[in-house]
Amino acid sequence: MDIQILAVPYDSGNHRARMGAGPEALLRAGLEDALRHSGHTVRTKIAELPADAWIAEIGTGFELMRMLSTGVGEAVQSGRFPIVLAGNCNTAIGTLSGLGGATGVAWFDAHADFNTPDTTASGFLDGTAVATITGRCWRSLVTTIPEFHVVPDHAVCLIGVRDIDPLEDELLEKSAVAVVRAEAVRNDIRRALAGIAEHVDQIYVHIDLDVLDAAVARANTYAVGGGLTLDDMHYALTEIAAQLPISGVTLSAYDPAADDDGAAARAAIELLSVAAGLADRA
Repeated sequence: MDIQILAVPYDSGNHRARMGAGPEALLRAGLEDALRHSGHTVRTKIAELPADAWIAEIGTGFELMRMLSTGVGEAVQSGRFPIVLAGNCNTAIGTLSGLGGATGVAWFDAHADFNTPDTTASGFLDGTAVATITGRCWRSLVTTIPEFHVVPDHAVCLIGVRDIDPLEDELLEKSAVAVVRAEAVRNDIRRALAGIAEHVDQIYVHIDLDVLDAAVARANTYAVGGGLTLDDMHYALTEIAAQLPISGVTLSAYDPAADDDGAAARAAIELLSVAAGLADRA
């Protein structure tokens, strides 16, 4: 398979800081070689804003989404499978826009990312990603992203979530988004995916690396216990590919400064290799 890696080394608009250091750290750790060893051809592009660009979390975040929509769209049109390496999960908005079509979302994350500007206590733009994808906020700004379209609740599944803000949880409870808790992955994911498959033709896999249990790999400073093991992830990815073609994948929120023993980097490379292999067999 011909793979296009799109690296977005930014966190909250800041270049190569904190989780923004993750994309290029994974490249240095051997991601490209691992994918080539599996028989894929690999091309890599790294997003760069102008050196004198004004940094503003919201404005910069949406500029990166616009760039990513174009880059992913070009990859798809050229027959390449897009793998996005991102500091922040909100890049998924641009990725989904570039993928086009009737695309469902399998969202692996310790956090629901379902806050809106009215419910967030932290003010962290990244915590609004799924709410934005499903049309709950930033409605004017998303119209500036090429090919953006709202993904309906019934086409979204959150997997491995366990650290949810109270007001965010209220929004989630009122939604039709499927939620597969970490402890229920092997029992519930097949049914949740079957519901999505009734409405879409393909699926986007988003992996925030802190979906893994912190004892398995510490992806970032937000990592918490009670998460998935690598075996759980293999199981879930296999179930996803059995239901729908995987059209693209993101690995986000890896902070190399939190990864003292390199376990998180190794896990990220392993999971991306697995997802690419499953997509290639579709």
